[in-house]
Amino acid sequence: MGDYKNLEARIKVHEGFRNKLYLDTLNNKTIGWGHLCTKDEIWEEGKEYSEEELHRVFITDLNRAIDGANKLCHDIELPELAKEIIIEMVFQLGAGGVSKFKKFWKFLREGKFFDASCEMLDSRWAKQTPNRASELSELMKKVHV
Repeated sequence: MGDYKNLEARIKVHEGFRNKLYLDTLNNKTIGWGHLCTKDEIWEEGKEYSEEELHRVFITDLNRAIDGANKLCHDIELPELAKEIIIEMVFQLGAGGVSKFKKFWKFLREGKFFDASCEMLDSRWAKQTPNRASELSELMKKVHV
């Protein structure tokens, strides 16, 4: 996979940006473009961090999502757009979360992208983030082999 500029921009829009710590919808400490803070990271409450610093964190998170998506897709030949959609899902849910979409993966293996897009909406994820899930589902409908 090559140029991720469109993917980066889409994830940033979906995540939104905050330069201070905040609690996400599941009460997890988060910063920047949806970076889930871990126990071993030190982020100061109330401190404003630079966009440049948080962009570096974003790129690390994006690379982790790319690695996770590649592991999930290692045995499936997918068009570029489908891979990008999976990367964004992994960015948001983690590879473990995305791996649980059993029927989604079945349809991807069969090259049934429309059916896979419908499965994306039949999930707790779609109920928690309906706009994002709907947009990514619509993109998946456009995927062709």
